[in-house]
Formats: sequence, structure tokens, C-alpha cells
Amino acid sequence: MLEIKDIHVHYGVIEALKGISFTVNDGEIVTLIGANGAGKTTTLQTVSGIKKPTSGQIILDGRNITNTSAQERVRIGISQSPEGRRVFSTLTVLENLELGAFLRKDKAGIAQDLKRVYELFPRLEDRRKQAAGTLSGGEQQMLAMGRALMSRPKILFLDEPSMGLSPLLVQEIFNIIQDINKSGTTILLVEQNARMALQIAHRAYVLETGSIVLSGTGAELMNSEEIKKAYLGG
Repeated sequence: MLEIKDIHVHYGVIEALKGISFTVNDGEIVTLIGANGAGKTTTLQTVSGIKKPTSGQIILDGRNITNTSAQERVRIGISQSPEGRRVFSTLTVLENLELGAFLRKDKAGIAQDLKRVYELFPRLEDRRKQAAGTLSGGEQQMLAMGRALMSRPKILFLDEPSMGLSPLLVQEIFNIIQDINKSGTTILLVEQNARMALQIAHRAYVLETGSIVLSGTGAELMNSEEIKKAYLGG
């Protein structure tokens, strides 16, 4: 579904991504793990169109979208739940979710997807008239994910969904990620909690200072001595 070919990204003279290449197949959960500053968020921002690559190609369903605008990428099937949630704090939960469907015109489909989001995140339905800024951190994460789903993406980008959450909520969020995937949505996951990410991922890539240094199935990397020492506390 998604193919990243030799992508280079610069911030001024600093090269943040140094020619990374990877794929995400239809129906997979693929995770990117790595330390802070490795280039994980830059990768998501580049693929979603927020950051422009210096060189390389981004292919979605066989179409070169390297120079396609961010809003057009949403229209053709990419959606992102950003790091830090970034909900519209003064708007209600329902208004935030409706904004996720801003580019859509199919009212029946939007209503169907809103129902699906409420089924995945029952607390959002309970708080649908509440200002998003008054929600707990966990509820705001659910809202950010629900808002991203409202565009009905082919591939959903999740940037640090467990950040700042209690262990119990982290488990709940990862269970929901698996449910979203099982219902047919492909997922590209960036996550500091390497153990949880590798447990649910079909495949994974390890980023270090802008380069992919290791890849394999989630199970393979979970059992790697190198990964255990670097990321799993083994």
C-alpha cells in the first residue's frame, strides 16, 4: 500500500532522514521504534505531507504522491493522529470528530463512521457535548484517534499514542489499535513504548539518527538481543 523510497529530509543544513526506505502492506500494523531524535515523527510528517522531502519518493497504492499536498493526501486515504493529541480544546468532542470528516460529503457514511468511533471509544459518546480541553489525557488520545478515523483512511498514522498515559490506559489504547486494524484499517505506528509496539506489530523498523538500522517481524525484534538491550531493558 505504502512505499517509501530513499527519502532524505533536511532542517536547514541538518539531515534528519538519511535515505530511508520501507514499505507498509495492506492490512498490516507496521511500527517505527527508536530513541528521541531518531526521525520517527519527521518520517510521519513527511509521508503525510506536512514536511517536504529533499529527495526520494512516496508511493501510495502505486501513485507517486511525493509532491501532493497534505490535504489531498487526506482525501486519498492518509490520516494522522499527531503526537501530543492536538485536539481543538474549545470545541466539543462531537465538533472535533466532525472536523475529522471535513473533506467528506457522504452524510450517511459520516454518520456510520461516527457510530463506529463511539463503539470503539464509548467515553467519547458520553462526553460528546463536552469541551475537548476538559477531557483527561487518555480521553483526548481517544478523541485524536477517533478524529483521524473520521476521514475513513486507508492507512492511519499514530504518533506516540501511549505518551503520558497510565499503564492501564496504555493497554486499553493498544487493544483498540488492534481492533481498528482487524476491522480493515492499515496502521503505521510510531511509539516510544517499544515493548507494546512490537507485541502488536506485524513488522517493525528501527530508526537511529535518521537511518533504518534494523527491520523484521515484531516477534523477531522482540527476541533480538540488540533490541532487548537498547529498548526493552533486557
